[in-house]
Amino acid sequence: MNAFETELGVLSEIAKAVDEMGWLLPTDVQSEAIPMILGGGDVLMAAETGSGKTGAFCLPILQIVHETLRDIQEGNKGPRTGTQASSRNESKSVQLNLYDRSHGLAIDADGFTCQSRDQRQWNGARSTKGVKGNGRYYFEITQTDPNGIARIGWSVSSAPLDLGTDNQGFGYGGTGKKSFAKQFDDYGETFGVNDTVGSLLDLDLMKIRFFKNGKDLGHAFDIPRPLQENAFFAHVCLKSCDIRANFGAEPFKTTPNGAVSIDNAPKECLVQSQIKGIGENVTAKKRPSNAPLAIIMEPSRELAQQTSNQIKVFQKYLNNPRVRELVIIGGVAIGEQIRVLREGIDIIVATPGRLDELISGGEIDLTHMRFFILDEADGLLSQGYKDLITRLHQRMPSVTLDGKRLQMIVCSATLHNFDVKKLADAIMHFPTWVDLKGEDAVPETVHHVVCLVDAKKNTLWRALRNHIKTDDVHLNDELNFQSESKETLSEAIKILKGEYCLQTIDKFKMDRALIFCRTKLDCDNLERYFIKQGGGPKSNKHRLSCVCLHADRNPDERQRNLERFKANDVRFLICTDVAARGIDVSGLPFVINMTLPDEKENYIHRIGRVGRADRMGLAISFVSTVPEKVWYHTCQSKGKNCHNTTLVAQNGCCKWYTEMTYLADIEEHLGVTISQTDEKLDIPVDEFDGKVVYGERRKKEIPASQGHVDTLAPTVQELVALEKRVQTSFFALHNCRNIMATS
Repeated sequence: MNAFETELGVLSEIAKAVDEMGWLLPTDVQSEAIPMILGGGDVLMAAETGSGKTGAFCLPILQIVHETLRDIQEGNKGPRTGTQASSRNESKSVQLNLYDRSHGLAIDADGFTCQSRDQRQWNGARSTKGVKGNGRYYFEITQTDPNGIARIGWSVSSAPLDLGTDNQGFGYGGTGKKSFAKQFDDYGETFGVNDTVGSLLDLDLMKIRFFKNGKDLGHAFDIPRPLQENAFFAHVCLKSCDIRANFGAEPFKTTPNGAVSIDNAPKECLVQSQIKGIGENVTAKKRPSNAPLAIIMEPSRELAQQTSNQIKVFQKYLNNPRVRELVIIGGVAIGEQIRVLREGIDIIVATPGRLDELISGGEIDLTHMRFFILDEADGLLSQGYKDLITRLHQRMPSVTLDGKRLQMIVCSATLHNFDVKKLADAIMHFPTWVDLKGEDAVPETVHHVVCLVDAKKNTLWRALRNHIKTDDVHLNDELNFQSESKETLSEAIKILKGEYCLQTIDKFKMDRALIFCRTKLDCDNLERYFIKQGGGPKSNKHRLSCVCLHADRNPDERQRNLERFKANDVRFLICTDVAARGIDVSGLPFVINMTLPDEKENYIHRIGRVGRADRMGLAISFVSTVPEKVWYHTCQSKGKNCHNTTLVAQNGCCKWYTEMTYLADIEEHLGVTISQTDEKLDIPVDEFDGKVVYGERRKKEIPASQGHVDTLAPTVQELVALEKRVQTSFFALHNCRNIMATS
């Protein structure tokens, strides 16, 4: 038995696999988080890469999923807690679905009247049954509240509940606007209290139209081809409003020609909503093969693959039943992923884009979700996935079919990120904070310095001929290398940084380092420069052997490059922040920042790759003393085949990057002044540190202050001798006075 089993309650089969990995004791974050997750709570975790964070959430999730599958296999029926709500969902008549609604929307007992009192947000609900295939279907609502606004329409089950804000729902609102994919266009008329508004779904022609008080408002939407095979559910959405819906239980005020109510739809066209309450037990309805119990969302392909590999290792001895896991990432054939999903899956590890694609296409069923995990949540949010995360969370049942609450686990390099806190407040249920990291700080094992790149002082760039290829942002500028114009100095900075990188590698005899570049293009240019010097991916014996890692490289190449670097087959991994997020490389001695990141948190992420496991590490950042013009793509292609070198303010894709400002922000954030050097790269070393060998463990038997002690020892000895003389003189004088006083 090891501590994971005896102290944390981990299954013996999992503990055995962990023991073989050399994990004799849990890390701090594992000791805190594993019992909380096993106990059923939501957990917010602040932990750096390499702290055991992946094990902290994978181990308990793997255990609970395995136990759930075992209970089903052994015929454990679970609680039979039938409720009025669930029987309503199974009712023959169509009603508003109590479990497919926003939290801010109330539905009365008959299932037809609903109310929202939220004046800021839209709250919606779908019907308990939908239609698909062919036919013409109609339903109506009547607004009963003089205040507020209503929206009516149709959507597929995976659409968000604020109707018309994505490409899976079609709405018409009281302001006289139709909405689809957040595009609001003038349509029909405004409507309000006592107005009856109906919506006609024509599956024969794949069209949608609306009616107001019997008046046909005309054609509104054509249903896109990707949605035509889906089931469509009647959908209402309210903002501080009351309405009553009619799905055919009462006569319609208007019945379009050839239309029927959802209640009267042919049996073969009627679809029961899969979003239900706790009225069923685990085995009462067989879980669909494509319905996972857990989804782990990762910001990059490499991190998704890394987490998936860890799960495979953790469940080495976990059999009968075996937990089926699948990694879902972009850049690989979607057909194979769909095939595995249809065969059956329990845990999914995925990147956001491909996950969204498969859920939207109906290939992943979210009705049985037990766990939703956001790894590197700050990275997911910075990439713009907040809306997707919120939408997916809305699609997951808050209470599972066996009466268990959906658990959320959010991991971030820091919990002090405002966006992470805001997201947690919105979607998590009284989460417990596991913040063993605290406010951002640089570990004592990391020596980080700034190398100032001053193109005015160092004019080497004027004479260089075989320099690094730059990013072409000055392609349309008139550059004069004999001048010191803003554009010329910017180009000079790019050239000098390439030279400084080579000088740094040679100066410190670097044999292994992560090199961070700001853009994918910068990564490619630096790799080509190394190849030009004789290094690169094919020269693994060269001092500049390297591989590249960023989103434009195909998945197989990315995985191969990462494995080559980890195996010490090449010396340098050139990468972007996004591609390298979460990747753990042990014993790394050096990090080079070609450009400071514009987010101070990313600086901590980067330099934190060294100095782990009590090994000393050096992080060097090249910082321009003048503004540098860089790419900042606002175009739809995100930079692909873009050559617009004008500034963003003039609708271009470039901006001026002021690294000295970012440096000041980083120093203020850390509360320190970072040591600086110039092109000579004479790294300032604390006189008390003594000699440092980067990549090796600190010598704990010799305190870091030993040099200081040795220096002060003679002085201290003199002070001790002086103190002794003073004390002796004092006692002698004191005794002399006593003798005189008594005589």
